Amino acid sequence: MPGAPSSWEPSELELDRRRHRKRASVRSVLIAAASTLVFTAVVWVALVNSPGWEAVKESFFNLEIGRDSFPDILEGLWLNIRALFFAVIGVAVLGTLLAVMRSLRGPVWFPLRAIATVYTDMFRGMPVLIVLYLVGFGIPALDIFPRLPAAVWGTIAITLCYSAYVAEVLRAGMEAVHPSQRVAARSLGLSHGETLRLVVIPQGLRKVVPPLMNDFVSMQKDVGLISILGAVDAIRAAQIDVAATYNFTPYVVAALLFIALSLPFIRLTDWIAKRMAQREQMGGTV
Repeated sequence: MPGAPSSWEPSELELDRRRHRKRASVRSVLIAAASTLVFTAVVWVALVNSPGWEAVKESFFNLEIGRDSFPDILEGLWLNIRALFFAVIGVAVLGTLLAVMRSLRGPVWFPLRAIATVYTDMFRGMPVLIVLYLVGFGIPALDIFPRLPAAVWGTIAITLCYSAYVAEVLRAGMEAVHPSQRVAARSLGLSHGETLRLVVIPQGLRKVVPPLMNDFVSMQKDVGLISILGAVDAIRAAQIDVAATYNFTPYVVAALLFIALSLPFIRLTDWIAKRMAQREQMGGTV
């Protein structure tokens, strides 16, 4: 079309800025890689030259024992994964229910708010280990429920503990939603329940995604505590192999497997937090 403006092209100044940023980025990566290599080399030299390194290497990093114990520990890890799967579902449901109970308005809902407050205060105040003992040994002693595997009671205990933490995180996110959102929803004819379900909870959940995922990463680690109830998970399998070999390498194998299990969640949490920070800062740079 005659007279139409040509497509935009960056100026020479902008191109120079881009080249400078690229050079600075490459330089930063090279410096970071070099410093990491130097630090790793210094730590390695100090470690292998320590007086007790040979004994530690034999007791904690025995490749033959680690290879032999790997199948049993991997089988036990599958139990941890199953317990984590059901615990995540239970925590998501119970934590959301508690958060909603604590956000109910009006004096008629005071009993529910009080129950949710007492619950969160109690289970956030007790160590997970004590809750596991109380649930895993106390409830079966009542003879109310049929005999269940130790892993089931351990999963219930983990769910009870972490639902209290998740409920408080969700409640904080819901309270961070501006009151005008509630007022606008009610003015459109939505009930209190519909306002929570369609307006408040979705907005509050987006505000607290990183801390929520951190709680679930922490729960993935604490699922290993179900071994104290007798469940043969990764930690218990490692303990059995340690008792049979008088060597601590199986514990190292179990630790590496737990790290491999948690790394995807950790990296996903970092990625989501970075995306949310970029979204909040969008348009704020000059």
